[in-house]
Amino acid sequence: MQIGSEANALLNWKASLDNQSQVSLYSWYGNNPCSDWVGIHCHESKSVSTISLRDMGLRGMLHSLNFSSLPNIHTIDIRNNSFNETIPSQIGLSLSNLETLDFSLNRFSGSIPKSIGNLSKLSYLDLGQNNISGTIPTEITKLVGLYTLSLQENVLSGSIPLEIGLLSNLTILALQWNNLRGTIPKSIEKLTNLSSLDVRSNNLSGSIPQRIWLMDLTHLSLAVNNFYGNISEDMWKMRNLENMFLQESGLSGSLSQFWMLGKLRKVDISSCNLTGSIPISIGILANISILRLKNNKLSGHIPSEIGKLANLRSLWFRGNNLSGPIPGEIGMMASMYDLDFSNNFLSGRIPPTLGNLSNLQYLYLYGNTLSGSIPDEVGKLYSLIHMQLFQNNLSGSIPLFIGNLVNLESLLLFINKLSGPIPFTIGNLTKLKQLSLFSNNLSESIPPSFENLTHLENLQLAYNHLTGHLPHNICLGGILTKFSASSNHFIGQIPKSLKNCSSLIRVRLEQNQLTENMTQGTFECQNLDYIDLSDNNLYGNLSPNWGKCNKLTSLKISNNKLSGVIPQELGEATNLGELHLSSNYLTGQIPKELGKLTSLIELFLSSNLLSGNVPIEIASLMELQILALAENNFNGFITIQQGSLPKLWQLNLSHNKFVGHIPVEIAQFKQLQSLDLSNNFFGGKIPFILRELIYLETLNLSHNNLSGTIPSDFDGMLSLTNVNISYNQLEGPLPNIPAFQKASIDALRNNKGLCGKISGLEPCPPTSSSNSHHHQNTKVIVLVLTITLAILLLVILVFFISCRLYRSATTKENQVVEPQNQNLFAIWSYDGKMVYENIIDATEDFHRKYLIGVGGCGSVYRAELPTGQVVAVKKLHSIPNEETSTLKAFQSEIQALTEIRHRNIVKLYGFCSHSLNSFLVYDLVERGSIDKILQNDAQANEFHWNRRVDVVKGVANALSYMHHDCSPPIIHRDISSKNVLLDLDYEAHVSDFGTAKFLNPDSSNLTSFAGTYGYVAPELAYTMEVNEKCDVYSFGVFALEIIFGKHPGEIISSTMLSSLEVDNFPLNDNLDQRLPNPMNPNDKEIISILRTSIACLRTNPLSRPTMEQVVKELLIHVG
Repeated sequence: MQIGSEANALLNWKASLDNQSQVSLYSWYGNNPCSDWVGIHCHESKSVSTISLRDMGLRGMLHSLNFSSLPNIHTIDIRNNSFNETIPSQIGLSLSNLETLDFSLNRFSGSIPKSIGNLSKLSYLDLGQNNISGTIPTEITKLVGLYTLSLQENVLSGSIPLEIGLLSNLTILALQWNNLRGTIPKSIEKLTNLSSLDVRSNNLSGSIPQRIWLMDLTHLSLAVNNFYGNISEDMWKMRNLENMFLQESGLSGSLSQFWMLGKLRKVDISSCNLTGSIPISIGILANISILRLKNNKLSGHIPSEIGKLANLRSLWFRGNNLSGPIPGEIGMMASMYDLDFSNNFLSGRIPPTLGNLSNLQYLYLYGNTLSGSIPDEVGKLYSLIHMQLFQNNLSGSIPLFIGNLVNLESLLLFINKLSGPIPFTIGNLTKLKQLSLFSNNLSESIPPSFENLTHLENLQLAYNHLTGHLPHNICLGGILTKFSASSNHFIGQIPKSLKNCSSLIRVRLEQNQLTENMTQGTFECQNLDYIDLSDNNLYGNLSPNWGKCNKLTSLKISNNKLSGVIPQELGEATNLGELHLSSNYLTGQIPKELGKLTSLIELFLSSNLLSGNVPIEIASLMELQILALAENNFNGFITIQQGSLPKLWQLNLSHNKFVGHIPVEIAQFKQLQSLDLSNNFFGGKIPFILRELIYLETLNLSHNNLSGTIPSDFDGMLSLTNVNISYNQLEGPLPNIPAFQKASIDALRNNKGLCGKISGLEPCPPTSSSNSHHHQNTKVIVLVLTITLAILLLVILVFFISCRLYRSATTKENQVVEPQNQNLFAIWSYDGKMVYENIIDATEDFHRKYLIGVGGCGSVYRAELPTGQVVAVKKLHSIPNEETSTLKAFQSEIQALTEIRHRNIVKLYGFCSHSLNSFLVYDLVERGSIDKILQNDAQANEFHWNRRVDVVKGVANALSYMHHDCSPPIIHRDISSKNVLLDLDYEAHVSDFGTAKFLNPDSSNLTSFAGTYGYVAPELAYTMEVNEKCDVYSFGVFALEIIFGKHPGEIISSTMLSSLEVDNFPLNDNLDQRLPNPMNPNDKEIISILRTSIACLRTNPLSRPTMEQVVKELLIHVG
C-alpha cells in the first residue's frame, strides 16, 4: 500500500511538469518507484528515502507533489532546475524525517514557510540562489540539528534572527547577497562549531561582535556592508583562516600582524581604510593565491619579499599611496595572472623581470609616474589579455614586440610621452577590442596592417602628430563604436568604411587636414550620438541626410569650407543638443525647421554668409543657452515673445546688418550673461530696460549709431564686468559701476561726448551728472524725503536700542532673541558698528540696482557703509501668510552663521529683524558664485585645475567642520555651485544657510524638503529624514561639477554609478574641455576627487563616507 501511494504521488507530480521534464523522467512508470526510477532511492523497507533530481533542467511547481504520501523520505535534492512559485508549507508539516533539503539554483519566490521549523531532524538546508523574499523566520532557529544553513543570493530582508545562536551545531552559515539589515546578533558568538560565516553584500551595520574574531573559522566574509570600527587585533589569531573577504565592509585597520595567518589562501580587504605599510613578513604567506588590497591608504614601498609568494595568482594594490619602484622580484611569482598596481605613486622603470610571468593575463600599471621605455621582455607575456599602462611618463617608441601579444583585447597607452611610429606589428593583435594611444608624441602614418584589427570597438588616436591617410578599412569588422583621431595631421578623404560604419556612436576627427565633399551624404548614423569634423578642409553642401540621425546629440562641422544652404531636413534630428556650423560659407536663411530641435542647447552659425530674418521659431527653443550668429548678413531681428529662450545666457549678433533701435524685448532673456550687438547699424538710445538683465556680465554695443546718454539705471548692473561702447554717438557721464569706471579707453573711444575720470575722456562738468532742471528738482524731493525718513528711523532706532539695553541686563550679550509677535531688532557688532539706518541708506531701501543675487531664502544686495567697508546684505524674502516660516528661516541662518568660525564659510558681521525688514550682513565675496563662473568661458579658463582642487578641499573642510566640530552638528541641506562663492584669491566660501538644520541629539530630524534640484540625495524622494549624509551626497555632485565644468547630469544616476568603477570611468571625455588636460600632479588629484565623489554618491546613505573621512581622503591623495 505504501509503495502504491508513493508511486501515485510521484506520477501525479510528474504529470504536472512540462513536456520536456516528463521526458527526462522517462523511467517513472508503473507502481514501484524503487525499481530503477531515475533520481529515486529507497529504504530496505521499499519506502522512498531520497529524491535526487539535481541538474536535470526540470520545470514546474512542487505544489502538485503530495508530500504526506512520502513520510519516510530523508533527502530532497532538486538543485539547479527551474522550479518556481512558492515553497509549499506542506513540507514542514509532512516530512518529519527529512534530514537534507536542497532547493538551491531554482526560481522559487515568496517567503520561507514558517512550518520549516518543524523539520527537527534537518541537518542540511540550502535555499540559495532563488528569488525568495520576506524575512528569515524565527522558526528556523528551532532546527538545532542544522550543520549547514545557506540562504544566499535571494532578496531576503529584515534582520538576522536574534536567536541564531540556538543553532549550536551549525558549521556553515551563508547569508550573502541579500538585503538584510541591522546588526550581526551577539548570540552568533555561541556558534562555537562554525567554520564558515558569509554575510557579504547586505546592508548590515554596527560593530562586529568581538568573539567572532576568536572563532576557529576557515572562511569569513563580511564584505560590502556598512559596519564600523577597526579590524580586531584578535583576528590575527584565527590561525586556520583560509579565506578572508572584508572589502567595502566599513572596517579599518592595518596589516601589521598579517603574517600570522599562515593558512590564508584568498584575501580581499579592499576599500577598508587600511593604513600603514605592507609588511615585509608578507612573504611568509606561502599558500596565498589571491591578495587584493585596492583602494586603501597603504603607503611606503612594495616589499621585495612579495616575490616569495609563488602561488599568488591575483595581486591588487590599486588606489593606494605606494611609492618607489616596482621590485624586480615580482618576476618570481610564476602563477600570477592578474596584476594591478594602478593609481599609486610608483616610479622608476617597469622591471624587465615582468616578462617571466608567462601566465599573466591582466596587467594594470596606469596612473603612476613610471618612466623609461616599455621593456622588450613584456613581449614574452603571450597570455596577456589586457595591458593598461596609461597616465605615466613612459617614453621611447611602442616596441615591435607588441605584435607578439596576440591575445590582447585592450591596449591602453594614452597620456604618456611615447614617440615614433605605430609599429606595423600591431596588426597581429587581431583580438584587440580597445586601442587607446591618445596624448602622446606619435608620428608618421598609420600602418596598413591596422586593417587586420577587425574586432576593434574603441580606437583613440587623438592628440598626436600622426600623418597620412586614415586607414581605408578602419571599420572592416563592423563593430567600431568610438573613434577619435582629432588634433593630428591626417589628410585625404574620410574612408568609406568609416562613413558606412553603422555601429559608430562617437566620432572625433576635428583639427586635421581632411578633404571631403559633404554634398553626397553623411555618416551611417543609426547609432551616432556625437560627431565633430571641425577644423578641416571639408567642402560642398551640408547634406539633408543629417536629419535622419535620430540619436545624434552633437553635430560639429565648424571652420570648414561648406557652402549652400542649411538643409531644412536638419530639423528632423530632434535629439540635437549642439549644432556648430560656424566659419563656413553657408548662404540663405536659417530654416524655420530648426525650431523643432527642442533639445538644442548650443547653436553656432557665426562667420557664414547667412542673411534675412532670424526666424521666430528659434525663439521657441526652451533649452537654448548659446545663440551665436555673428559675422553674417542678418538684417531682421528675432521676434521675442513672453517666455522666449528662458535659458539663454549668451547671445552674439555682432557683425551683421541689424538696423533700428535695440529691441527692448531683449530684457526678456533673464538669464543672459553675455550680449554682443557690436558692428551693426543700431541707432537711438540704449534701452534703460536692459537694467533688468541682472546676471549680465559682458556687454558689447560698439560700432553702432547709438546716441544719447547711458541710462543711469545701469548703476545697478553690478554683475557687469566687461563693456565696450566704442564707436557710437554716446555722450554724458559713465554709470557709477566698476565695469564702466574701470574700462579701458579703447572700450569707450570715438563717441560724441562721454565724460568721466578715465584717462582719455574729458572730465564731466559739475552739472553733468544731472542734465536737466527736472532732475535737479527730483533730487531735492528725494533729499527731503530721505531726511524725513532718516529722522523717523532714528526715533524708531532709539526706541529699539532702549529695549535692547533693558533686555541686556538679564540676557547674555549677543544672544539671539526668540521671536515673539512684537518687532525684533538685534545687532551683533564685529569690525565696526552696523546699524539699521546705514543699511537702508547704503542700499536706498533695497533698490534693485544694488541687487547682486537671489538665493533660496532671500535677495543679496551690495552695500557700501559710511566707513568705506563693502558688505553683502541678505534680505529675506517676504512670504505672504507665512510669517512664522520666514522668521524661522531667518533664525536658522542667524544661529548657523553666528556660531560658525571657519575660513571657508561666509563671515557674519551682523543681523537685523523687525516688521519692515529682516536681513543679514556678511562679508562680500567678490567673485560671486561658482555656477556663474563655470557658465562663463573666460572665467572658467581662469579657474584652472589647481584652483578647482583647492575649492573642492575648501568646501569639504567647511562641511566637515559643520558636521563634526559644531555642537550640535549643522546640516547645510543646500550645497550646490550656486551656494559656494569665490573671493578674489579663488578661495571657496560656503553660503546660504537659510535651510540649515541643527541635529540636536534628542530631536527629530524630520523636516520640510529643501535643496537644489540635481543636488538632492535620492533618499529624500521617499523619506523626509535629513542627516549629514544628504550633505555628503550634494558635495559629491558639487565636486564632479567642479572637475566637469558643468552639472554631471545623468552620470550621477544610480544605474550608471553602480556599473562604473573609477578606473574605467571615461574621465577625459567628461573633464572640463575648456582647460588643458591635467598633468601630474593634477591628474592624480582629479582622479582622487572623482573616486571620492563617486563614494559620496552611493545610493545607500550608510555606504557614503562622512565628511571627516572625505577630508582625510583628500588630504592623503590631494594634499
